[in-house]
Amino acid sequence: MRTLFGLIFITILIAGCTKEPETLPFFNTPDFTPQWISTETPEYAAIHSLPTFSFVDQDGDTITDKNIEGKIVVADFFFTICPGICPRLTKSMENVQSSFKDDDMITLLSHSVTPDLDSVPRLKEYANSHNVQKGKWHLLTGDRKQIYTIARQGYFADEEVGLKKSENEFLHTENFILLDGQKRIRGVYNGTNPTEIERLIEDIHILKKEMQHANS
Repeated sequence: MRTLFGLIFITILIAGCTKEPETLPFFNTPDFTPQWISTETPEYAAIHSLPTFSFVDQDGDTITDKNIEGKIVVADFFFTICPGICPRLTKSMENVQSSFKDDDMITLLSHSVTPDLDSVPRLKEYANSHNVQKGKWHLLTGDRKQIYTIARQGYFADEEVGLKKSENEFLHTENFILLDGQKRIRGVYNGTNPTEIERLIEDIHILKKEMQHANS
């Protein structure tokens, strides 16, 4: 009898040790409805992901979708002369950078919504004044149409209303978007809200564990 109870205890212990890690939902639509999708379902292969892109950062380096493969990405949209929410967004991104400054798995992308004004030298000056870590946090400029298209159709940055807007309509959003290593949206956060940034940092840790478990 003791042997039986011992086996039961060991079985329970092993089951507890092999418990599946906590996972984040996927976001396939611009209304940001969370969906938990099993890898064993047909829907898994059709999960929304970021399209290809090519921009230039504050150091003059070309940053493409290839650079973020296998990385956890936090993305936002700003412009250097913004007097409103952008300083708070930048401060929030600084906090995220500080939390993962030595973690090569985490990449930050801030896209300029006024790329005609935000040249590489201007972005470099902005980076120097906001403690932007080279190779970690990329301030991106490039073709306006591509930036606005990827913002609204890739990141869903403007949510549902963004899909109805043209590139001539100004993009301004407080949303921070979290991507996994396959460029799929796993979270959306108010970048001006410190509590939301704390949640984002917690979710990054969850996503790291999820990705490490999937690769083990």
